[in-house]
Amino acid sequence: MANIKSQKKRILTNEKARMRNASFKSSMRTAIKAVVKAVEAKDSELAKKLLPLAVKKIDTSVSKGIQHKNTAARQKSHLMKLVNSL
Repeated sequence: MANIKSQKKRILTNEKARMRNASFKSSMRTAIKAVVKAVEAKDSELAKKLLPLAVKKIDTSVSKGIQHKNTAARQKSHLMKLVNSL
């Protein structure tokens, strides 16, 4: 444990940020899985409806600094290919 007061404060704020990022990342992954599941079920209507929501979550993760922009681009490309394959 740190002895310096400012470092103790940083430990607390880092933990809060970690929890917030983990929560957002989890919801993003859930949105991606929903699109993939709709594609596997061959439900094009549902997949097309869920795709913009997943893309929005991915874009938000980049703007919040949770994810690298190239990773997000790869994920979006993968989802688009899946939905367009229907």
